[in-house]
Amino acid sequence: MLEGLAQDFQLTLPYILRRAEQLYGYREIVTRRPDRSFHRHTFADFVSRAKKLAVALKGIGLEPGDRVGTLGWNTYQHLEAYFGVPSSGAVLHTLNPRLHEDDLAYIANHAEDRVMLVDEALVPVFEKFRERTGVEHAVVVTEGGEVPHGMISYEDLLSGAEEDRFEYPDFDEKQASAMCYTSGTTGRPKGVLYSHRSIVLHSMMSAMGNTFALSEADCVLPVVPMFHVNAWGLPFASVLVGAKLMMPGPHLDAESLLEDLEEEEVTLTAGVPTVFLAVLQKLDEEPDRYDLSKLRTMVIGGSAAPKGVIKAYEERHGIEVLHAWGMTEMDPIGTVAHLTTEMKKLPEEEQLEYRAKQGYPVPFVEIRARGDEGFVPWDGETMGELEVRGPWVARSYYEAPDGDDKFTDDGWFTTGDIVTIDRFGFIKITDRSKDLIKSGGEWISSVELENALMAHPAVSQAAVIAIPDEKWDERPLAAIVLKEGESATEEDLQSHLEKDFAKFWLPDAYEFVESIPMTATGKFQKLKLREQFEGYTSTKN
Repeated sequence: MLEGLAQDFQLTLPYILRRAEQLYGYREIVTRRPDRSFHRHTFADFVSRAKKLAVALKGIGLEPGDRVGTLGWNTYQHLEAYFGVPSSGAVLHTLNPRLHEDDLAYIANHAEDRVMLVDEALVPVFEKFRERTGVEHAVVVTEGGEVPHGMISYEDLLSGAEEDRFEYPDFDEKQASAMCYTSGTTGRPKGVLYSHRSIVLHSMMSAMGNTFALSEADCVLPVVPMFHVNAWGLPFASVLVGAKLMMPGPHLDAESLLEDLEEEEVTLTAGVPTVFLAVLQKLDEEPDRYDLSKLRTMVIGGSAAPKGVIKAYEERHGIEVLHAWGMTEMDPIGTVAHLTTEMKKLPEEEQLEYRAKQGYPVPFVEIRARGDEGFVPWDGETMGELEVRGPWVARSYYEAPDGDDKFTDDGWFTTGDIVTIDRFGFIKITDRSKDLIKSGGEWISSVELENALMAHPAVSQAAVIAIPDEKWDERPLAAIVLKEGESATEEDLQSHLEKDFAKFWLPDAYEFVESIPMTATGKFQKLKLREQFEGYTSTKN
């Protein structure tokens, strides 16, 4: 083999930090404090404090590869941990404070976290499980509040560190840099361990024109929490290109987000559908109150964005919604629903159909789907389980042999998502494998029914599950949350669905509920819903 003569340059997070120091020191990072006021400082301030954090962690005895947990919102301090922890040689481990204390204790122990960085408001969450962990140092991020006994002030930790002692390290790019745990919907949460290389490549991909098209001129507001798959990689990608960052802190209500979007002239934001549904309702109530003319893209992922939401944002408020899909095991971006030049020649309604799909794979991610008969054709109709591979896709779970069945012998990750792939390479997730409804030997997609129901003007949320049926094995039941002040009957909803679905797809029952249980990452918790309706049997034939 004749080797090329390019330099062997390691792709690591300290490189991104050094680039920010050299080129983007003037750019701004804005954070909403707990009291709703704004904290502002520059990339130069951020780099200085991230360096101090790296020095301080070594000062309290951390060794390369040690795990540093975080329980925090989207703040400038959390951003410092994103870079300071990996630049010290340690591994950043973000924990989801919305999880149950038993899960948090399990995750912290499984990861062997030695240090925990905790937002002041989340100290009560940490205290519920701290004694069940091996955490040696609890560091509290405060905004002037008291630090509980036995814990360390984050600001004191930084003030005791000398920035001059920081040297940009020369890591191997394959060294671990960060880890996240899956939500554990089908068993114990599993750890996914990212390398420096995987995060750098993922950041470069995210900034590409066919992905999020990020540049120094952008202002990015990550609504998706920094404890949820590294806020979809947006903090890393934004620092790489020098984009201004607007961190919302704990304030994710519609009014606060709209104020942030307007006042900081945000150009790109990203989050789950439930948050942006509330934002849409607020905009519809007061369509002339907010100036969002700078907002070029609203990325929606985590679960499917209904076509009605995509259309409403564009037609009523001039905001483009970009559908994206990914997983914790993918760091997480896997596909985006950008229309190609060929698709833009299609009628508008067909274009909307494609924009509501999960999209085509981003560069360096490959996809295929496997059905009962083997790999499925890219015909947009045949369903199979999606498999993926790429440079930021996990090859195994961290010390979890029970997850080995998720990885194929030839190195692909099996996602558990049932999809179709069309001629353009667009995937459409029809369901999770465990949520498909099999009725009389035919498959029914709960996701498609949910999206159609949420397009009804009276429906706020809809979740569809299977109920037992003696004749057909399983039939759909729809749990419905109506919008405040709106009304709809079972007949109204059935009539709404009839025009788009075969008769056997239509739910046998509708249950109008006050709320639908949600997971800690904002998805419908169908396991709880099944428990709620356990014993419910279809009476229709």
